[in-house]
Amino acid sequence: MISLKWASRLKEFHRIAVYDSAHPDRILMSRQAVLDQLKNAAPVIAPSMLKCDFGNLHREIELLESAGAHILHLDVMDGQFVPNLSYGPLVIEKMRPLTDLPFDAHLMISEPDRYLDDYLNAGCQCITFHIEAVAEPGPLLRRIRAADAVAGLALNPQTPVGQVEPLLADCDLVLVMSVEPGFGGQKFLPATVEKLRCLSRLIAPGSLLSVDGGIGPSTIEAAAKAGAEIFVAGSAIFDAVHYAQAIEQLATMAGAHFVTPTMEN
Repeated sequence: MISLKWASRLKEFHRIAVYDSAHPDRILMSRQAVLDQLKNAAPVIAPSMLKCDFGNLHREIELLESAGAHILHLDVMDGQFVPNLSYGPLVIEKMRPLTDLPFDAHLMISEPDRYLDDYLNAGCQCITFHIEAVAEPGPLLRRIRAADAVAGLALNPQTPVGQVEPLLADCDLVLVMSVEPGFGGQKFLPATVEKLRCLSRLIAPGSLLSVDGGIGPSTIEAAAKAGAEIFVAGSAIFDAVHYAQAIEQLATMAGAHFVTPTMEN
């Protein structure tokens, strides 16, 4: 059962939801509202839906909501940019009426600019694509922002911070991959810690630093100390008997070492 502390945080997270009159079954949040609420809720545990039971998707979302999740991380794979396949906008569109939680579409796909509108129309408030998938990421980041969605940029383990640094002014969220993208259940790469530490000093005030891959009780503290604010977790949540306990344990561990962002660049 979710504690009063986490119930209070979840209630506050939904306080400034905006109703979309064109889709009365859908509750949307503006880009700035999502950013503000995630900042206020940090450290945030983001369940990676790649590990959920898709045969009971509605029930899984209900359980995650009641467990105090603040956002759902949607792993989109095309079999080209990464060797695995997952799901796309048609599945996400069917998920949208099931919850008011913000969706972060993590596009592990080639040509994300070609498919952006499909994911926006499916109800994703955050769009994160890979720097390695786009020759010129800047225009796509600005296009996402222009659609009033959170603009996220992901980088693979082998991609240096210097490649991302010139784009940080256009990023609302930077996602550091702590495993190779495309498969769940991999081990956290230790070199990620220094990359997080470096990016935490570089990202703009108000932007978010996220980490994805191998996040669990043995790794989350190091990532939190390095400056991560959002922790994408799959196995650590979905392999647990009680999602609420798993999420609260991770958030508590991260919170004990969480570095509150300053207004300094």
